[in-house]
Formats: sequence, C-alpha cells, structure tokens
Amino acid sequence: MRRIPLAGFAVLNILFGSFQISIAQHTHDTHSAQTGETTLPTEGGQSAFAAMAEIVAMLMDDPDADWSKVNISALREHLVDMNELTLNAVAKQSRQGDAMVFTITGKGRTLRAIQSMVPAHAKELDKIKGWTVSAKTMSTGAVMTVASKSDTELAKIAALGFFGMMSIGAHHQPHHLAMATGKLIGH
Repeated sequence: MRRIPLAGFAVLNILFGSFQISIAQHTHDTHSAQTGETTLPTEGGQSAFAAMAEIVAMLMDDPDADWSKVNISALREHLVDMNELTLNAVAKQSRQGDAMVFTITGKGRTLRAIQSMVPAHAKELDKIKGWTVSAKTMSTGAVMTVASKSDTELAKIAALGFFGMMSIGAHHQPHHLAMATGKLIGH
C-alpha cells in the first residue's frame, strides 16, 4: 500500500474543493444554457497549466513584452520541479537545540528539484524576522536548518514542517513572471 505524504492530502483537498466548485459551475452553466445566458469557464485546468496561462495572458496584454527573451518552457520546467518537490520528496524533521532540521531526499527528477529549489527558497525564508535559515545540498537531496531563539517560532516551524515552509512567501508569482520573461535564471 502506497502512503500519501501529508502534502498529498493538502493537494487532494484542493482538488476535491476544485471538483466541488466545478460541479457548482456545471450546475450554473446548465441553468444558464436553459435560460439563454452565456457563461464561460474560469478555471484554467491543472494548476501548472493555469499558472502558465496567467503569465502568457499578462505577456499577451503587455505591448512592451520582449518576446526575444520570453521562455515559457523554463517556467514549465520550474512548475514541474515544484510538483516533484511537493508530491514526491521525502522530508524528515528533527529538533536540534534552537533549530528544526529538515532532511529532504528523493531520486531522479525529484532529487534535481530538491537540490535546485531548497537552497534558493532557504534564502527567501532567511528574510523572515526572528529566523535564521540555511540549506546545503547532499548527494541524496538537501538539508535545511531553520533556527529561532523563540520557542513560539520553533513550534510554528515544527508545525509547518518542510512542505509548509516551502509554501511561505509571496515571492513565487513575481519569480514565475521573471523566469518566463527571461529576467531570472535558476530556482
């Protein structure tokens, strides 16, 4: 029996919620068809596809877009890495003094995603007041250490776990736009 990682339950919850919304939308669309109203779907489909579609729409609307630098394939590769990390990485955590230590492992494409994303995201997390965050890669993945002098903050870090830590920050969207427009390489 395959175990679903905790992050998998969050994804399933999101998917189930989307399914419920889709049913409600379908019911509304059926009603609209019967009454003559025209309603178009608003959901872009799978989340990586929707993220790319959002960026492409922004670029299409931007008369100053430099199409010679646009690289949607790079954005797609990063979104695949996000998926690999979220769904296939294995994370173990332990408390060591005033720090939580996360050991993240994986194989193949997941390993590549771990080694690319964890150190880059650790730099973003290190900007959080009261936290000291570092990461290093190893042959099987990466180790990320999140330290704080506050027991309350350490409890928060432990409760979030590795996958919660990776979801912190509103830097993802600007990062995706910069990556797609050729203004950012990596991560």
